Amino acid sequence: MNDFVTTSARDGSNKSLWQEAAATSGAETFDLNTIYDVLIVGGGITGITAAILLQKQGKKVILAEAHSIGFGTTGGTTSHLNTFFDTPYPQIESDFGEDGAKLVAKAGKETLDLIASLVTEYSIDCDFQYKDGYLFSQNEKETKQLDEILASSQKVGIDATESNINGVPLQFDKAVVFKGQAQFHPLKYINKLAEVFVQNDGVILNNTFINDLKKEGEAYTATDGSLNIKASQVFYATHMPPGINISNFTCAPYRSYVIGVTLKDNNYPDCLSYDMKEPYHYFRTHEVNGQKYLIVGGEDHKTGHGAPEQSFAALEEYVRGIYNVYEVAYKWSSQYYEPADGLPYIGKMPLGGNDVFMATGYSGNGIIFGSLSARIITDLICGIENPYEKLFSPSRIKPVAGFTEFVKENADVAWKFIADRFSSEDIDSLNELKAGDGMIAKYKGDKVAVYKDEQGTIHALSPVCTHAKCIVSFNPEEKSWDCPCHGGRFSIDGKVLTGPPQHDLQKIDVQ
Repeated sequence: MNDFVTTSARDGSNKSLWQEAAATSGAETFDLNTIYDVLIVGGGITGITAAILLQKQGKKVILAEAHSIGFGTTGGTTSHLNTFFDTPYPQIESDFGEDGAKLVAKAGKETLDLIASLVTEYSIDCDFQYKDGYLFSQNEKETKQLDEILASSQKVGIDATESNINGVPLQFDKAVVFKGQAQFHPLKYINKLAEVFVQNDGVILNNTFINDLKKEGEAYTATDGSLNIKASQVFYATHMPPGINISNFTCAPYRSYVIGVTLKDNNYPDCLSYDMKEPYHYFRTHEVNGQKYLIVGGEDHKTGHGAPEQSFAALEEYVRGIYNVYEVAYKWSSQYYEPADGLPYIGKMPLGGNDVFMATGYSGNGIIFGSLSARIITDLICGIENPYEKLFSPSRIKPVAGFTEFVKENADVAWKFIADRFSSEDIDSLNELKAGDGMIAKYKGDKVAVYKDEQGTIHALSPVCTHAKCIVSFNPEEKSWDCPCHGGRFSIDGKVLTGPPQHDLQKIDVQ
């Protein structure tokens, strides 16, 4: 019997607003000889929701989290709960047909209802609130797109109408209001679900990194070093399944940037609001410990490609141009995966057999699609017919939908794979590196990922990502090494922060 405690750690050095939440505690019992019905890998919104839903279906479930509950994207989300998505309904209708678009709309509404029902069922104090959501245009091109979004949204059954306000103090050409959107505190929500799961004999193993999975007879054995977990079925709720697989080519990793600010004039928006820039900005308000914060996100770029410090600077400049800012109290970034054809990939893992499942490609709608994934996978495991199984299947074949994005993203991966091997700076002395900074350097003829901490200690690693052998780049804001090919991320000590890598970066002695 071990203590189970969720912590407020996350996969970056910047602290998110949600980490102020108090940790929850419980107890876990792990029998090495037990063959569990389901092993869930990953303790974010997807994994924790699936654990609860499977448990409610009578399944004996064990969950393995490489770090701690909410460590990944869930701890860095801005938790907008929407029935409209980053891939707009006109595009979904064009690529998947009107019936497909109606299914996506129905799935969004039902998933928001599922979240609300779990909040009520378990009396979760997570600040859940329904809000109006506004999408607004600021030029003729955007207005044309917005007209198409409004018409298509209404056609598929979404409650959307034209509005004479946009919820924020910005000039706009046209605005649409989506009724029945919502927001909540993501860590309070999943921490409570985790607590309920453990109280009902569920098992959560923190700091358990599954780096191998083998089929042995009728069950799988998942390993973390000397630890073996046996289960009949496995669900990778990790955004990107481990190793080299089809998801590496159908999803592209991106980072989005967020600041939480306090205002001098208390002019906080009482809604969710989104502009139509590329990438777009998103607004909302959340109160923590009696203090309101305006949360604004945007300035996205592919993981390992942009300049994080410039993204934060641009976001702050944008917000200060709109609001009377008193203080930037929080800033953080988080990762998501953009699917090639616009919809998530949820279901049986291609080439993984009938008993291994995955979910990825949520774009910027992780709370809704993560919860939807939990429902779809639960039904698949329990043999329950699910109306969304075929639409979101990872094995779906859409030769037209997303083809341009597929080519663009993977051509970019190929370029980074080649070019990064021929572009690095020579340094004569590691003393040239500033404290708190990192770089890819040539040291004694070899390429090395070098970081100097605030005490002047050098941390040197092989810069070759252990996933597909691309060269990592330094993220000065989150103090991490980020892979520009498939989104793997490592700590300054080389530990895996974000999959799909299954092994740490190799340490190098440069003393």
